[in-house]
This record gives sequence, C-alpha cells and structure tokens, in this order.
Amino acid sequence: MRTGTTLRVLVVAPSRYALRQPHAGGLEACVWDRVRWLRERGHEVTLCAADGSDFLGDVPEFRLPTPEWTRPEESSDTEYPAGYAAAVDAAYDAALERLIADRHLYDVVDNHSLHPAPIRWSREAGIPVVTTLHTPPLEPMLEAAADVRDSPHRFVAVSQATARAWSIEGVDAFVFPNGIDTDQWTRGSGGTSWVWSGRVVPEKAPHLAIEAAREAGAHIVLAGRIGDVDYFEQEIVPRLGVHARYVGPLRQPDLCRLVGSSAVALVTPMWEEPFGLVIAEALATGTPVAAFDIGGVSEVLNGMPGSATVVPGDIVALAKAAAELAAHGAREPLTRVWTRRAAVRQHSLAQRYREVERVLAHTAQPVSVRRAPAVAW
Repeated sequence: MRTGTTLRVLVVAPSRYALRQPHAGGLEACVWDRVRWLRERGHEVTLCAADGSDFLGDVPEFRLPTPEWTRPEESSDTEYPAGYAAAVDAAYDAALERLIADRHLYDVVDNHSLHPAPIRWSREAGIPVVTTLHTPPLEPMLEAAADVRDSPHRFVAVSQATARAWSIEGVDAFVFPNGIDTDQWTRGSGGTSWVWSGRVVPEKAPHLAIEAAREAGAHIVLAGRIGDVDYFEQEIVPRLGVHARYVGPLRQPDLCRLVGSSAVALVTPMWEEPFGLVIAEALATGTPVAAFDIGGVSEVLNGMPGSATVVPGDIVALAKAAAELAAHGAREPLTRVWTRRAAVRQHSLAQRYREVERVLAHTAQPVSVRRAPAVAW
C-alpha cells in the first residue's frame, strides 16, 4: 500500500451496460477506471455490475442482468425492454441478501448506480455507502435519499452544477469532479478535421455539431455508441456525407488517436450536462474544445487554454468559436502542449482519486471515530 489503510470496497456500477470497451458512455468509463485504480492502489474490490463487464469475479449475486432487446433498433438509453426492470430489482434484492450475510467482508460501498436500491443499503445492511451523483436529480433516487438521512451515507457530485441541482431537491453533496487517465489520453499532433464524440442521443445533440461544422465549411468526424436509433436515423444519417462522417463506437486507444488528430472538438449538450468527460479527454490530447455552456461544462473548462463556450443551441457562435480555435492551433502548435499540461494538472485521474480514496476511508470508519476528512471540499 502507498497510502494508509487497505479498504474492502464493493463498487456498484450502473446496471444498463457492461463495463468494457468501447465504453457505453462517460459514466461507464469513469467506473471502469475507478475499479482499475482502486485495485492498483492495493484495495480489495468486489464489483456489482452488468453481465459481461470486465473485472467481475466469481460472485453471481453481484452480477446484474443486461437488457435484451427483441430488435436492435428498439434499443434505448431511456427505455427498458419488457421484464428488465423487474429482473434488475430481483438482482439487487439478491445482492442485498448476500451483503447482509457477508457484511463483515466489506468496509464501504462505492455506489455509482442510478437505481435507488444501493442507496438504501446503508440503512438495510448497516454498511457505509458513498453514492456519486452522475446525473441531474432522479425521483427514485431522491426518495431513497430521504430514507437514509440517519444512516452511514455520503453523497458526492461530479460538479458544482450537479450538486446545486440535487441540493434544491434536499440532497446535499460534496463535489468531486471526474478524472481521466492522462497516461492513456496522450497528446496528439492535431489535424484539419473537427471531431465530436459521445453517446449519440438527442440530449447530446451531435446533429448540432454537424451543422456547426457545415456553417464553418469544415469536415467533422463523429464517434460514439448510438443510444437512440430513431434519433440517429432521423437527425444524423441525413447529415452525413462529404463533410460529415460517423465511425461508430471506438475503444479508448482508437478514440484517443481520432481526437488527438483533430483540429478542434465540439461538445454540444442540450441538457444539464453533469460533467462532460469528453471535454477533459479532448483537452488531454491537446485538442481545443468549443462547447455549449450548460450544466457543469464551464467548470470543466475553467482556466483551460484552448477552449471556448457559447450559448447552448447557437450554431453560428459555435462554428465561429471552433474555427477560431482551430486556426489558432494551426498558427501556434505549442498551444496543444499548453492545453495538455493544463488538462493533466486539472483533470488527471490520480489527483482526483487520491481524494476519493480519503472519502471512502473516512466514510468506512465507525461514527464514533470519524473526524472531518483531510480534503478540500
């Protein structure tokens, strides 16, 4: 061990998609990195995650079902196939039974699920739980949070914007921004094409990135998993062609090469973006970022060279900002070096997770011996 106490941690992943590359989204990427990092630090980690995930051991009670769609075109990030919700509930019930029986095997639960059940484990199993809030408030999770007010439970949020949104609903959370592995997200040499990456869903609005590139007369490449087939067919496919290309979901090394060989990255959320991991990833490659200023986006870009924000939905302003960033990068190649350095300093996974490690250790302590954790909230 390179730090204090070895922890026995049960990490609870979101249930919809397996933790494996190419990652289904930023949430899955974050939890995948979390498990890997905690184990590298010497902690004993058990994973509760969807079937097919990396890192799963031989503990069937902690395997969650994955959605099975009758037809691929029906798959969705917002809906479930018939019977799936009940299957997930049953899996969490089985996990709770096992957790109660083996309570002595775990010090703390590191919960990233969007399901309310793991929140209540702090009350039902008497085990400390740290729940990371990765999304705007969800009603089932709010109800669960109200049930554990007197339990050994701590909430953390990935941005100030997300923390404020939950606080309005009565859930207070400390802020721990996400981190990325800057040893894996390496500096690229840049290029002429623009890039957009992420989940292909309406709230991420990649069609607006295509429109902005068209406005600027630039070529753009889109990468990511299709999370809404209807949206993809109606809004993306008709816009593809000479000036826009879709390359599908990519594993991290390939995505790093694509983003790092681009002139500028566009980030186009049209919802209260909790964090925007693709921003930190692009900056770590040295690629500048032009983004809609909504949710936690401005926090991720705060103090970053090679970045610009515009009013959400303003395609003309986004095109202008992106074109200026791309032109500046072409004139001043060292901009990519400075952008990368700033991203490493502000978003490296190691810096973030040392603080998370302290929160897990503090939460795992008996109430009688807890003191304020030595971290800057």
